[in-house]
Amino acid sequence: MDKIIINFLSPMLLFIFIALTYSCGNDNSAKDLYTKTLSDTDSAALLFMLEEEKLARDTYAYLDNLWSLNQFSNIKLSEQSHMNAVENLLKVNNIPYTILPSGEFADEGLQAYYNQFAIDGAIDEVNALLVGATIEDLDIVDLQEYIDATSNTALIAVFESLQCGSRNHLRSFISAIENLGGSYTPQFLTQQAYDAILNSSKEQCN
Repeated sequence: MDKIIINFLSPMLLFIFIALTYSCGNDNSAKDLYTKTLSDTDSAALLFMLEEEKLARDTYAYLDNLWSLNQFSNIKLSEQSHMNAVENLLKVNNIPYTILPSGEFADEGLQAYYNQFAIDGAIDEVNALLVGATIEDLDIVDLQEYIDATSNTALIAVFESLQCGSRNHLRSFISAIENLGGSYTPQFLTQQAYDAILNSSKEQCN
């Protein structure tokens, strides 16, 4: 009879132990089990932003070869660091990804952007800088949409850092455009959001 009682109680004791472990003083461990696994939506966001940052890097490298402007030579390096930040998150979360050769993109929309940017940016220096402003304009908006759609703190932190960099890049491109007598009208940002960025100082990004 005693053996029967012991055999019956053992599974119950194990269950109680596990329950107490995750409910008392070990909340962070339980949360970590969930935060380490990205949702399909978050995974897709990372994969897309890896290519969108690549769009910026590849376009600026191409335009730098054409015009040798400081904006392109400096910002293309920053875009590589943006790619590295996204790539690190993909690696940590064991999400498969592929980085195609320069100027090639898996996403058809990004490929179309690159093809058009290469044409427009070859016209003259002002048009090349307008391409840069357009890319940063797009990047800021896309990042915000992904930030608003997730609760993953690691993804939010990385995307907010990239967004900070893009605001600085936008300011740099607009300054160069205006110095050459040109102007830019926001295509993705609202006018209010665009004005707020241009009227604020350069930011220190993490």
